[in-house]
Amino acid sequence: MPVVNFEFKAKVADVEMMEGRLKELNPRFVGEDHQTDTYFNVFTGRLKLREGNIENSLIFYERENAVGAKQSNILLYAHQPDKALKEILAKLHGILTIVNKNRRIYFIENVKFHFDRVPGLGTFIEVEAIDNDGTIGLEKLKEQCDEYAAFFAIKPSDYSAQSYSDMLLTSKINI
Repeated sequence: MPVVNFEFKAKVADVEMMEGRLKELNPRFVGEDHQTDTYFNVFTGRLKLREGNIENSLIFYERENAVGAKQSNILLYAHQPDKALKEILAKLHGILTIVNKNRRIYFIENVKFHFDRVPGLGTFIEVEAIDNDGTIGLEKLKEQCDEYAAFFAIKPSDYSAQSYSDMLLTSKINI
């Protein structure tokens, strides 16, 4: 079943301070995940295989590269780690890029918070308001993102329009 998110990503100088602010709201801490996201060549959207110590999923998503909070349409297949899946996808599609990151994950109700450290790119906060079954609606998801952007005092210049994969690809071109 497709999942709809409304989400934003922002580059932050002091990720620990942002995480400390969130802790004031008593979120549920899921854990710290070292994630390797392998992006594959596809004609539309993005296809990535996430391998982590907490989250392991094959994820297809479509999202605009736009600054600020934006809608993301996701198809997600959670799986047990298996090298064969990655090998099959690499043979079929070819690998576009690989993103390694350390991510601390929290939840407040349907809202997921990521505090990310991405080598070569810096530190980021991501907020995802998630509607797993269509009962919340886009307007509420957008309101939740706006509320947390204000809570964290995210400025328009802090937002990242691109995915980590796009940032890495761009940085490789400019090296």
